[in-house]
Amino acid sequence: MLIRLHPDNPPDRLVQQIVASLQKGGVIIYPTDTIYGLGCDVFQHKAVEKIARIKQIDPAKAQLSFVCNDLSDLSQYAKAIDTPTYRMLKAKLPGPYTFILPASKQVPKILQNKKSTIGLRIPNNKIALAIVAALGRPLLSASLPGEMVEDYTDPETMQEQFGHLVDFVVDGGNGGMVPSTIVDCTGPAYEVVRHGAGEWEE
Repeated sequence: MLIRLHPDNPPDRLVQQIVASLQKGGVIIYPTDTIYGLGCDVFQHKAVEKIARIKQIDPAKAQLSFVCNDLSDLSQYAKAIDTPTYRMLKAKLPGPYTFILPASKQVPKILQNKKSTIGLRIPNNKIALAIVAALGRPLLSASLPGEMVEDYTDPETMQEQFGHLVDFVVDGGNGGMVPSTIVDCTGPAYEVVRHGAGEWEE
């Protein structure tokens, strides 16, 4: 089902409709500040498994990230963020970045990988942040399956291709074609794993 939300002022009634679906284990396609993504409530195991089936991946081995509402929300799922890293996060977020950080015990077991790390995002997108704020916990986020990035900019095309696999396609206007920049913050120095929409000077 395609549901249209104003990108700058998403109506609370429609946000609550989406959240009610997520709370029951629903899966959505939703806009971020980069490309559209697949999302579900991180604590709904069946929904996490459904995204893994759509992507044909193992949830513990996949590149899945948590979309958080703000830094205090993010810090619940990462452990021991030191002061320099916190300052860097504060300067860069919200923005088109995914930061790999050590996972805290709050991360559900189904999503804990061997490295005990988690990708965390706070996108600069009012629809994504409104959904996460109303849900009260992060969205698990994954890229859409396949390689045809051009198909992932138009919500109506996504509805045609993937509408039968998800509960809602959230239309917040045309999406971008460049994914987030991924920065690994778990080593002695920050390392860019993927150059994307966010600028990063190394």
